[in-house]
Amino acid sequence: MSGNIYIYIFVAWFVSYLIRVLPLTLIRKPIKNQFIRSFLFYVPYVTLSVMTFPAIVEATSSPVAGAAALLVGVVFAFFGAGLFPVAIACCLVAFVAEYLLNLI
Repeated sequence: MSGNIYIYIFVAWFVSYLIRVLPLTLIRKPIKNQFIRSFLFYVPYVTLSVMTFPAIVEATSSPVAGAAALLVGVVFAFFGAGLFPVAIACCLVAFVAEYLLNLI
């Protein structure tokens, strides 16, 4: 990164500001289109998934342990477990998988 750091900070601030302000100024009426409503409803979940998935696989010393924890988390969540039980199960699976992989 060469150049003035304040320019980079300003550009980042401006883009973040536009993302928040433009919908408020351009969309005055309630959104009635079902497709757009469902799209906007799921955007936070997709964003969180995209940011979390690589971290799950790369957080362990072996990607196999991370993938196993991810698989267990998906199964637990599919069957309706809450956030805390899913997190505990994923941590336990990652810990056990790391231990077993280090034995090999």
